[in-house]
Amino acid sequence: MRDDMLLVEDLTMLLLDDETGTPSAAGTLPYTLGGAVLVELALLGRVTSDGKAALNGPKVFTDGDGPLPDPVLQDAYDKVAERTRRVQPLLLDIGAGLLNTMVDRLVERGQIRREKKKVLGLFPATRLPAVDTGHEAELRRKIRAVLEEGAEPDSARTAALIALLSASGALPSLRPPINWSGTVYKRAKALEEGNWGAEAVSTVVARTAAGIAASTAAVTVAVTVATTN
Repeated sequence: MRDDMLLVEDLTMLLLDDETGTPSAAGTLPYTLGGAVLVELALLGRVTSDGKAALNGPKVFTDGDGPLPDPVLQDAYDKVAERTRRVQPLLLDIGAGLLNTMVDRLVERGQIRREKKKVLGLFPATRLPAVDTGHEAELRRKIRAVLEEGAEPDSARTAALIALLSASGALPSLRPPINWSGTVYKRAKALEEGNWGAEAVSTVVARTAAGIAASTAAVTVAVTVATTN
């Protein structure tokens, strides 16, 4: 399993439909992808929050110094550093346009390929089938172990990935599908709400990351309700 992938790359890969090239939960995707980047920064100890519940989530602050190992992370860190803001406005600022960047990176990494075709011989369409399936298969195995079998997440990173998938509303539409049930729903929601297990929540870093994931869930629900009414 690759250890150099960003959380937001893993999330994008899982959300992309191999046949259509369309991501699940597309309407709220910028918020979800922005949340994944902020969560990664939290796991790296480079952002913190005041942890206070508010309409737009907790305030987010930069922490630590020195360059970050990836330009996507550095760009997000710089946005946080510009001025103190609450998490929800940051999600869109960081996540806007990020899908195209992630698709390009996954193509460059050889994880997916871009195929151009025409539907009915007339309408252009793009497919994004998986190429190197080993990494994605391992991610899905870990997700299933937690949600279907009740295993503890093997890391805060796995817990964060499931929390973000749940926050996006896309878990039921993942392919191949999870064996969906009320128990699976409750396990996913518990992770979404920051219950990452005793080891994971024992650090300020993980609590900050969980708080950002929970805020991502709140804003995606709000956006979904607003666009359907």
